[in-house]
Formats: sequence, C-alpha cells, structure tokens
Amino acid sequence: MTATFPAAADAASAKAATLIEALPWLHRFHGQTVVIKYGGHAMTDEVLRAGFAEDLVFLRYAGLRPVVVHGGGPQVTEHLDRLGVESTFTAGLRVTTPETIDVVRMVLAGKVNKDIVGQVNRHGPFAVGMSGEDANLFTAVRKRAVVDGEPVDIGLVGDIVATDPGAVGALIRDGRIPVVSSVARGEDGEVFNVNADTAAAALAVALGAAKLVVLTDVAGLYRDWPASTEVISRLDVTELQALLPGLAAGMIPKMEACLTAVRGGVPQAHVLDGRLPHAILLEIFTDSGIGTMVIPGPGPRP
Repeated sequence: MTATFPAAADAASAKAATLIEALPWLHRFHGQTVVIKYGGHAMTDEVLRAGFAEDLVFLRYAGLRPVVVHGGGPQVTEHLDRLGVESTFTAGLRVTTPETIDVVRMVLAGKVNKDIVGQVNRHGPFAVGMSGEDANLFTAVRKRAVVDGEPVDIGLVGDIVATDPGAVGALIRDGRIPVVSSVARGEDGEVFNVNADTAAAALAVALGAAKLVVLTDVAGLYRDWPASTEVISRLDVTELQALLPGLAAGMIPKMEACLTAVRGGVPQAHVLDGRLPHAILLEIFTDSGIGTMVIPGPGPRP
C-alpha cells in the first residue's frame, strides 16, 4: 500500500528539500566574504528593501560575511530637483560640480546609507555605515568622459586607483555588516563621485571575496537584446570581453565590474535581478542559481 500524506506534509517536505539543497553551499561559503552592489528597484521598493535586509542577516547567521556597496543616483537626482539644481549627464555619467558633490555626499552617506543600516539593524546590531572616504577606503583620480572620441571634463567624477580595506576588514572580523557609500577621496583632498559597480568590484578584489553580486533591474545579461530575452547563465572572461562593445550602455559598467572582479582574483561574479525577492539567497544557496555568472575560464560552476 502506498502511503498518502496531507498537503501540509508535502509542503513541509518541499521546504526540507530546499534546506538540504542549500547544505553544500552553506559548507562551501561558510566564513567567506560576499560583496553585494545594491541599487536599482531593489533599493526603492519598500518590500524589496525589507527583503534585502533579511537576506543580509540570513547570510550573517549562515556564517557568510556580507559587505554592501551602494549608490543612489535617483535619490541624488530627486534631492537636486528639490533644490532647483538641474541634473546633467554626459556619456551616461553625472556632471558633478562642487555644489553637486555636496549633495551627493549628503544623500549617499547621510540618507541612503543610514536607511540601509536602519533596515538591517531591525534584526540586530549588525550593520555599520561608512563612506568610501572613511579611512581612505577608496582613493580616486578625476575621470573624463569620452564624447565622439574626445575627452570631456565632467567635474568631480572619479576613477578608483587605490583601495584600503583595513577598516572594512575590522568590521567584518567584529561580526558586522559594512555598508559603504560610493564616494571617494582624491589625493589632493578632493571628493569624487564614483560608480558603485566599480567601487564594489574594487572592494571585492581588495577583500579577496568569494563572490561579487551586482543587483540590477534585469534578469541578467541577455544573449541577443532586444531581439531575445534569453539570459546567459554563465560565461567566462574571454567571452564577456568579446561581448562588451555591443552591450547596452546601462549594462556596460555592471559587466565591466564583473570582469574586473574576476580578473582580480574573485572566483565568480554575478548579475542578478534585484526585483526578484530574495534573489541573493536563490543565487548562493541553490544548485542552479539565477542571473548571469562570470567565471575566469570554461568549466563547471566554481
């Protein structure tokens, strides 16, 4: 006779199967650092914000060491609009005047950063906010946009040239979750607005992270956008380098960040759909994963 079980038991069995599936990944990544670039819709939707905080705390209790790097372009634009300051972009980069950088610092380090820290710390005293300026975490030089082949001055926008992760490492060792805003110091005392994807990649390399995870507003890297919505589940650095020139402008900094991280020794980098609740957990703790994964070379999933 075949045994029958009520629906509640079936549901419980499915949950148990999910936990068992996570077991090898819990073992694999226990004690490892995961750098997460947080942005897009996941940062502005209240339900997703709460879920993101839960994911970070879950990772922490599961024995991983999460680090968050965030931007906040829409929030900066909104605040500039309130002040009557027009937002200007050149080659996809915000033209950052001395007036604008003051707003960038205030919004990223003083508002967005503290909102993320507050969400996480509803679950316990875990998150500590800091700026890329703190303890010289990021040092940058002035970046120039390229328009029609010519360099264009876009103000206080920087390229990261040095990373000192000492303060972040101290927080990690203390069991905290560092939350870092994407501004940087200059060698002569300037303050630069830096791309959060780039900052996350630089920090992942400096920390020797096991993963870089970039949250965005698409399911991953599409194979032939816009003709197809098929997501490339995995590719290596050589394949990604060949695809880069043809990518949509918004995806280029994210995929360049993945490329930088993996070339810098991070074993794998991922682009995930931050609109999907608990996307981070689905990537780390399931056999199939989600989104697009970048690895050093061909072969099985690292």
